[in-house]
Amino acid sequence: MLDLLTVRGVLKINDLTEELDISIDTLRRDINLLTKQGKIEKIYGGIKLAGRFGESSMDERMINHLEEKEQIARKCCEFIEDGDCIYIDSGSTTYQIARYLKNRKKLTVITSSIPVIQELIHSEVDLIIIGGKIRKEEQSVVAYDYIFNFHELNIRKAFICCSGITIERGISDYNMEEAVTRKKMIELASEVYVAADSTKFGKDVIVSIAPLERIGTIVTDANVDRSYQAKFKKAGTKLEIAEA
Repeated sequence: MLDLLTVRGVLKINDLTEELDISIDTLRRDINLLTKQGKIEKIYGGIKLAGRFGESSMDERMINHLEEKEQIARKCCEFIEDGDCIYIDSGSTTYQIARYLKNRKKLTVITSSIPVIQELIHSEVDLIIIGGKIRKEEQSVVAYDYIFNFHELNIRKAFICCSGITIERGISDYNMEEAVTRKKMIELASEVYVAADSTKFGKDVIVSIAPLERIGTIVTDANVDRSYQAKFKKAGTKLEIAEA
């Protein structure tokens, strides 16, 4: 079902029963499950892929929950030291981190985010831009192994964004190409931080990025359900809350 939606974006219920060769009752159960997981959305007479049509644009996300994202960014900066080599992911929350780094000494920032590049281009920070295909709607560079030598990077700390966080499934996102880069950076970095506002919790969207055991710290805002702290601690991931 997800494969078909990836190609077509929207499907009618009648078409699905024929193409998947399943009963209407089975189809409804599958639709309800995928809807609950945040992977698809129901529309009149059919369903649509949440990833293609449900993810808001970068411009929208740059202003949504801005105060919380700024708080998260300031908290993330507490973990960054002069002389570090860090990765800043493409995303509206991770972008805010760049705004607070301009006066850091001997800092190297590796990024796939065009807004991060624009923010730091005239600063003292050393910038390394990942090579690849420009994803215009996300204002990011989608990297490929054959273009960029990932294995040569010595990343101390990676600051990753995501669209969904659950105890059971870890972090997830809407776009497969973005997820590939994030997986690679999580693999390479000595320390992994996920910067995500509280609206991301409890969502498991289309593409899995990493289980919680691969994430050292999640930094979020004060609106998060405080019961998550004990749950994440049990899973081995620290939950840092950025207070107003």
